[in-house]
Amino acid sequence: MAAPTADQVAAFLGEPDDQRLKAAAAVHLPIVAELIREYTRGRGFTRNQATQLDEPTDGIAAVIVSATARLTQNPQGIITQSVNGASIRQTVFEGLSLFEQTVLNNYRRRAS
Repeated sequence: MAAPTADQVAAFLGEPDDQRLKAAAAVHLPIVAELIREYTRGRGFTRNQATQLDEPTDGIAAVIVSATARLTQNPQGIITQSVNGASIRQTVFEGLSLFEQTVLNNYRRRAS
């Protein structure tokens, strides 16, 4: 699979036409992708000879999109916000979810 795109992140969040969201996702995608590439120690990525970029498998690409979506929604890391006396809890990127880790652990080299 080709590397995930900002368009995929925006679509995942249900906002496929939001240009500001796409711009933020474009900034966060390479950061999240590199964190995940390091987590798997490069496994699950193959070098595209035409572009000279490492491209993830479909499973890893899905994790990159979902993790980037969380970071893009709330880059400041604000946990709660008060609006008109009501408190709203926001999604915060605090690393990989358990489900994401389960997918990535299929690629991660473990001690034997």
